[in-house]
Amino acid sequence: MRFISATLLLLSSSACLAETVTITSPNGNIIVQVNDDKEQVEYTVSFKDQMVIEPSLLGLVFKEQASFTSNFNIDGTEKNTHQSEWQQPWGEQTVIKDHHNYASITLKNSQLPNHQTNKGWFSELISPTPATLNAQYTLEVKVFDDGIGFRYLVPNQDGFEHIELIKEATEFTIANAHDTTAYWIPARGWNRYEYTYNETPLSEAAHIHTPATFKTKNNVHLSIHEAALVDYAAMTLNQRRPGKYIADLTPWSDGVAVKSDNGLTSSWRTIQIAENAAELLNSHLILNLNEPNKLGDVSWVKPGKYVGIWWEMHINKSTWGSGEKHGATTQNTKYFMDFASEYGFDGVLVEGWNIGWDGDWFFNGDVFSFTENYDDFDINALSEYGNDKGAKLIGHHETSGNVTNYRNQMQDALDLYKKHGVEQIKTGYVADGGNIKRIDENGIVRKEWHDGQFMVNEYLFNVTEAAKRKISINTHEPIKDTGLRRTYPNWLSREGARGQEFNAWGNPPNPPEHLPMLAFTRMLSGPMDFTPGIFDMGFNGLEADKNRPQTTLAKQLAAYVVLYSPIQMAADLPENYLAKRDAFQFILDVPTDWTKSIGLAGEVGDFVVMARQAKQTERYSGDDWFVGAVTNEDARTVDISLDFLDANKQYEAQIYRDGDNAHWETNPYEYVIETQQVSSKDKMTLKLVASGGTAIRFKAL
Repeated sequence: MRFISATLLLLSSSACLAETVTITSPNGNIIVQVNDDKEQVEYTVSFKDQMVIEPSLLGLVFKEQASFTSNFNIDGTEKNTHQSEWQQPWGEQTVIKDHHNYASITLKNSQLPNHQTNKGWFSELISPTPATLNAQYTLEVKVFDDGIGFRYLVPNQDGFEHIELIKEATEFTIANAHDTTAYWIPARGWNRYEYTYNETPLSEAAHIHTPATFKTKNNVHLSIHEAALVDYAAMTLNQRRPGKYIADLTPWSDGVAVKSDNGLTSSWRTIQIAENAAELLNSHLILNLNEPNKLGDVSWVKPGKYVGIWWEMHINKSTWGSGEKHGATTQNTKYFMDFASEYGFDGVLVEGWNIGWDGDWFFNGDVFSFTENYDDFDINALSEYGNDKGAKLIGHHETSGNVTNYRNQMQDALDLYKKHGVEQIKTGYVADGGNIKRIDENGIVRKEWHDGQFMVNEYLFNVTEAAKRKISINTHEPIKDTGLRRTYPNWLSREGARGQEFNAWGNPPNPPEHLPMLAFTRMLSGPMDFTPGIFDMGFNGLEADKNRPQTTLAKQLAAYVVLYSPIQMAADLPENYLAKRDAFQFILDVPTDWTKSIGLAGEVGDFVVMARQAKQTERYSGDDWFVGAVTNEDARTVDISLDFLDANKQYEAQIYRDGDNAHWETNPYEYVIETQQVSSKDKMTLKLVASGGTAIRFKAL
């Protein structure tokens, strides 16, 4: 009887006619094909008649139920075309165009056993034939002019009332792998996403985080990532043989990747595709694959610039913990609020104000209080002082990775900040990767990854709870950005890469190629709170081997345009800005909310030139444009056209550039400020010294 059943299954599978579903981008350049003519469903992607993703498997593997891999067939397809525009309440671009072709593909296996058969072959022969399920899942595919997205939907169905997903069978097989360069950071490491980026042959990029960027020998650029990561495990890329990556999901502490009692919806697997590096910068694929705003009126979410008690701790001028060098004092905070008020900054971040920082705070997650302040920090007086000055207190919650302690206090902590008019909070989750501490329902301590399903939900819980109180969140040591700022616009920014603080104590500090590398890797996922604007490079001495920014001062200015965030910090100490008041003017002039952004030129890790148009506000003219250009350790000259400017206007170009003898190692402070009148018909030549930059304000006349 068992042999007969197996034979019928074979005949049933072979009787199905193979089918291929083709989805094309609106401009016809990208073609995705999904086919079931092999044992396992596959997909391919081509761009301008060349294969970029060779046949790659699809499917899901469960702990209890049989896998959604072999012998699934296409049972039905719905296709559609979508074209619309939508508006961001804040962002790098106000109006986003969403034009894509869509397919919903139903895949079915009518002979799937209702349990995993993990017994030996002999017991299989004598055991009863298992019941079979009419199991199915849906593969949704969207193809845009700038790339593709696909995801899995497993509906509620018999036998899948509770799901524990072990892994995905998803593959990304990059064509011509031996001629492809990869730009990447390692995955599942102790330092989360905070690594310097590597530029290597693809074969050396073994287990990596996304977004990861790839350049083929034909100069086609790919960025593989994910969008709308909600109630699911983050995807890393694990290379099994050269060019063939599998979607490696970050597991729970018990080894399961995703748990659900209500079906399953994966995040979108995304592949951004461009014919050159600069075009990657102009993609809005990740945002378009996220759901619209769920918060309603978000006029209370306010982009802006801030200063704070932060950098001085990193350079050992003061301490987070209490004592004679305590940074978060009432007096020091008032000093920063006075400075912020005089120069038009919106708020003052204060770290180290709450009980728990004494001792080795990296391990203090159990003792942090989020409602009790140190005696020398008067939160009541300071909230009133800041409100009167127009420079509000920006809150700070550092968990040291103990999320249960934070969750237990979160409601009271958010209420406290709400009471004092705090509108933004910077959160922190400092802990080695895989050491996020949670207490389960039985009181047992478990250690989770920053990017597993548990923490994916924990970060979002914090954001939604803050939204109930009209508070925005800036997450440090975060889950990677997947475009959820569209759905939850109070998720203003996050870290998720090596920031400025590594220039104070990192080993090594961020190298000269770091900023032009970030632009084409980490920044493709969304805003980053990098905290630019260091004017004093000599806090440890100016020698090249010291911990300090490996940049010129002009490059620090250009970072405000190159590295997008709706909240930007002027990270250095007030006295250092006042010592170079003329250069400080650019930080005062540059906005953080934009009507339009355009990647003008660049190569991954080498250089990048960005142009952005200011959004019209009470403070900023919507006619003004800004350009930022940065380079790696190589000096270079870049020619740009100004055709992005309004053809009917004249502009004063206020240029902040490296001096002719500037060099990040020997002469980082030499800069020149000059003006010239220009129009959209003009071209400009940008001369960038080693690890230098240029920042320009085009002021409409």
